[in-house]
Amino acid sequence: MAFNEDSRVKIPALLHLTRLGYQYIPQNQQKRQEETNIFTEIFFESIQRINPDATKDEIKVVLDEITLEANFEDLGEKFYKRLTSSSGIKLIDFKDFNNNSFHVTTELTCRNGEEEFRPDITILINGIPLSFIEVKKPNNKDGILAERKRINQRFQNPKFRRFANITQLMIFSNNMEYEDGVIEPIQGAYYATSAYKKLHFSYFREDPDYPVQDRLKEINPEKEIEILKDNNLYAIKDSPEYITNKHYDSPTNRILTSLLSRQRFAFILKYTLAYVHEEENGVPVVQKHIMRYPQIFATMAIAAKLDQGINKGIIWHTQGSGKTALAYYNVKHLTDYFQKKNIIPKFYFIVDRIDLLEQATTEFSNRGLKVNRVNSRIEFINDMKKVGAILNHAGEPEITVVNIQKFSDEVSTDMPIDYDINVQRIYFLDEAHRSYNPKGNYLANLISSDKNAIKIALTGTPLLKEVAKEYDSKKLFGDYIHKYYYNMSIADGYTLRLIREEIKSKFQMQMAEVLDRLQVKQGDILKTEVYAHEQYVRPLLEYITDDLIEFRVANNDSSLGAMVVCESATQAKKLFELFEEKYGVQEIDASKLVAEPYNVYQTKQPKLKAALILHDANDKEIRKDLIKGFKSGKVDILFVYNMLLTGFSANRLKKLYLNRVIKDHNLLQALTRVNRPYKSYEYGYVVDFADISKAFDRTNALYFQELQNQLGDDFEYYNNLFKSKEEVQKDLQQVKETLFQYNTQNKEIFSQQIQQIKDKSIVLDLVKALQTAKDLRNVIKLEGYEDIELDINFSDYNRFLIEARAQLDKLNVVDNLQNKEENTKLLNLALEEVYFDFVKIGENELVLADQLKNQIRTTREALQHNFDQQDPRFISLREELERIFANKKLDEVSQDEMQEHIHLLKNIHDKVKELNRLNNNLKDKYQNDEKYVRIHNRLTENEGLGVQESKLFDALIKVKEKTDEQILKNQNILSNTAFFEKNLMQNVVKEFVQTQNIKLDFKTTQKINYLIVSEYQQQYNGYR
Repeated sequence: MAFNEDSRVKIPALLHLTRLGYQYIPQNQQKRQEETNIFTEIFFESIQRINPDATKDEIKVVLDEITLEANFEDLGEKFYKRLTSSSGIKLIDFKDFNNNSFHVTTELTCRNGEEEFRPDITILINGIPLSFIEVKKPNNKDGILAERKRINQRFQNPKFRRFANITQLMIFSNNMEYEDGVIEPIQGAYYATSAYKKLHFSYFREDPDYPVQDRLKEINPEKEIEILKDNNLYAIKDSPEYITNKHYDSPTNRILTSLLSRQRFAFILKYTLAYVHEEENGVPVVQKHIMRYPQIFATMAIAAKLDQGINKGIIWHTQGSGKTALAYYNVKHLTDYFQKKNIIPKFYFIVDRIDLLEQATTEFSNRGLKVNRVNSRIEFINDMKKVGAILNHAGEPEITVVNIQKFSDEVSTDMPIDYDINVQRIYFLDEAHRSYNPKGNYLANLISSDKNAIKIALTGTPLLKEVAKEYDSKKLFGDYIHKYYYNMSIADGYTLRLIREEIKSKFQMQMAEVLDRLQVKQGDILKTEVYAHEQYVRPLLEYITDDLIEFRVANNDSSLGAMVVCESATQAKKLFELFEEKYGVQEIDASKLVAEPYNVYQTKQPKLKAALILHDANDKEIRKDLIKGFKSGKVDILFVYNMLLTGFSANRLKKLYLNRVIKDHNLLQALTRVNRPYKSYEYGYVVDFADISKAFDRTNALYFQELQNQLGDDFEYYNNLFKSKEEVQKDLQQVKETLFQYNTQNKEIFSQQIQQIKDKSIVLDLVKALQTAKDLRNVIKLEGYEDIELDINFSDYNRFLIEARAQLDKLNVVDNLQNKEENTKLLNLALEEVYFDFVKIGENELVLADQLKNQIRTTREALQHNFDQQDPRFISLREELERIFANKKLDEVSQDEMQEHIHLLKNIHDKVKELNRLNNNLKDKYQNDEKYVRIHNRLTENEGLGVQESKLFDALIKVKEKTDEQILKNQNILSNTAFFEKNLMQNVVKEFVQTQNIKLDFKTTQKINYLIVSEYQQQYNGYR
């Protein structure tokens, strides 16, 4: 019987899509226009229904224009604007989404000339192929990486431009659960939108507060048969594997529900896609972005709060999660939200620094928003008096970007306006945690400027009470609307963890000598002057440049960039001056800077390029060019003081040289400049000249307290081919023993069970046992041992062997991915003789408090999921957890202690998961009956009965069947304990002693009987 990608994943997915309301099109009925794969009959019928006044000729013109637009080199931007337009002939009815036509088909060929590919599943709205799904069987070689590589190759091919341009959403799944925090995830279900170069696969996790609204339909038996027959897989209809995979809660089916249920798909098509226009080496490029799932749910949360009449609140999304992009998406969403209420919205993005104003202006402009930038208070007063939502002639959506200092006493909605109209102002307050002081005039003026304005505060760090102790932040900004923590961002691959490199040894001693000498020579001079003195700055610069070069050598990557956070603007200028002395005067025009990759093995001192970014160095346009130059790889090092510590994002920035202690929110903001994902790097690196450990511990404690307030208290839970017949029988019994813990009646559940194994040695033992079974099958045939009686289905065992080998291959891939970077570093360092004048003495991961919080939660949950808490192994782990937290106040622990706790917790968590895995495997064998798992465990502890587990199982399962049958016939039997014990004793003696020939004394027999009776009685009395 088929047990492959189609039978295990594709067919169940097709069936699930019919639950979501999609009509299946058989493969022999794919009547389409080959250029675009638009199903013309469905297209004409649907567009006519949506646009009743449109003629057939007018619809044909639209189809011809789409065919032309599909070949543009614009990543489908022109087509997307047409797709979502509310004017002219509409392609989709977004007002009544159910008025559209929904179809699904399989193996639809995308062909251009001799080039072609066939997605596994294609989704059509009104006959237009807007989405496709690629599936792989669980434990496929290379996992989901194989699909990512394949789709990147396809969409880089100009022959497939038309299909890339018309596709809005792609889903990729090998029907396995996520492995969180993996740099190169190889299993799970992911989504993406089109790209010509490199697709970004995104996780999707449901938010329980905003569930899918659409109800799943019942499976239509006739449609099921039609799909099975169309794919030549009717034979699997009644197989247990297929029945298992049809479940709506499989990883593939879950993401299909999340993204392709009608309400969600409408939202995704209308609001979650953005075209971002930038420059790379002076060449205009366009990227297509799709909302991350936290942004989707934050957008839903904002609308939900507005529905409740709440007009202010806080979005706490960790640094690097795209808060400016979130504001952009909400301009689209809230414009429609208010227009349905006949209200005209006006959007304002409020910052408190000029550099953030520049960054926000650029980000909004790149995404196609018309940005009204306020340069003076007079301009702002005039802007507030204008009430139209769109003031530009092109009719583009707008946002006003303004510095909070522009909110003067004169700015108020009490001012006379041009005409009377229903206007709603929406203020997005960037970096709300930092400096919106209620005692100052600016915030008071902002609030009084429009008392009815909606105020959405955006922050990447919590509103720490210690920092804001003079006022209640939440009264000022409102409660949290939506939260997305740092640990989830790491799990989702949006941010990296951090490594702090502590500087000591010769360098520290040299710096101390320099400082002593300067003070002796000049007396007590200003600290700023000392740290900017050439005798101090020159060795500092040497260390930084040498360290960056060594960092690039170790990683064999000359694209890695650095930022130096200086102790003062004066120090920054001196560092830059000495840098130019060493490497030559830097080009001012960043557009003329050339990114010249060098061979790190050819020179000890490759020529570096740097830029000085200060508010009084160069003008705004030059700074803007230099920042672009850094992002594109033309600039290697940025010297900064206060600028670029917030909001600035450059994925290649992987080294932060910290020369001053930064506190509280500003410290978290600065550190996370280096936490953006880049290639396969696992960490961002912070070189700590200033010793931030105390400041970090304090900030971490405050952050931890805020998490505690938000999440509650989680701490209280705490061989020789030719063998004799006897040898063959013995070996086969051992094979059966090895396979005992696994479900050998349902290949799908067997596959799921081994997917959970992370220990290669266990999988290797399983592979060896199954290979032995395969070999012994041949021995039985050769030697004529056909009369050997063992309950083994060799054909199934061969499939089990394939699945086990696949899991072993996957674990090897994971190991290779994890070791590849480290091995490469060691090799590169061995090839390059690096001379260290100054060395770092320590390297440790900077752990934010929510990582500890998350590890506590996952460990506690794993312990709670164990249903045999009398197991000595479980008790030992629980006691180990209690010892860790005995007499500890976790909000007072240091960075080092947090690391130690996380390591210990991870160890406990892994052991509990393994114990739970073994118990779940036993539970499956006992027909999901937890009672008999506990009984089985008690009878195998401390050498148990001295019999093989498989024989114990054979006896217990028969006792279970007979006992359950008796209870089914007479429910009152459990109320008469004496009678139940007597009846059960007969079953125990018969199955253990007479059938399985297990020798029992009277005491042991009583023990078995007591264990079984006790489990049934506890269940009967409601204690289980």
